Amino acid sequence: MARPRSKIDITCQNHTCKYFLKEDGKDILKRGRNIAGHQQYFCNHCRKWFVETANTPLYWKHLSEKEIINICKHLVEKNGIRSIERITGHHRDTIGRLIEDMAIHAETMNEYLIKNLKLTAIECDELWSFVKKNKRKLSPAALIGMKKVMHGSTQA
Repeated sequence: MARPRSKIDITCQNHTCKYFLKEDGKDILKRGRNIAGHQQYFCNHCRKWFVETANTPLYWKHLSEKEIINICKHLVEKNGIRSIERITGHHRDTIGRLIEDMAIHAETMNEYLIKNLKLTAIECDELWSFVKKNKRKLSPAALIGMKKVMHGSTQA
């Protein structure tokens, strides 16, 4: 007799799938972990693979969640990108790309920082103003994301 499937809380992340972000009728299977340690899933409807970090700032990152949290803590303390490079041992371009992705997904990242790192809204606001000041060449999507979370700004 086959083992019963466990409850999976994730939905299909493929934009072309008819069950994209829908709970009803989904047929998702767990299929191991990737190199970074993130859970992989397979949708039986669209026959596509995806990971648990799809559509998040952690997507396509070879850094673990612990290393990303460490980098975020240094950003909150207003360390520069090069000093974070020396402290963590990660290249400054890796840190810069992480900051860019955090800015694009600023709303979800803001919630994550407040819930998991126990930061206050003021500390998060300082983080985003520091990112905006030090990362001068942010993409338009990143600027829009940051406008949504920075104190005193209107919704884009």
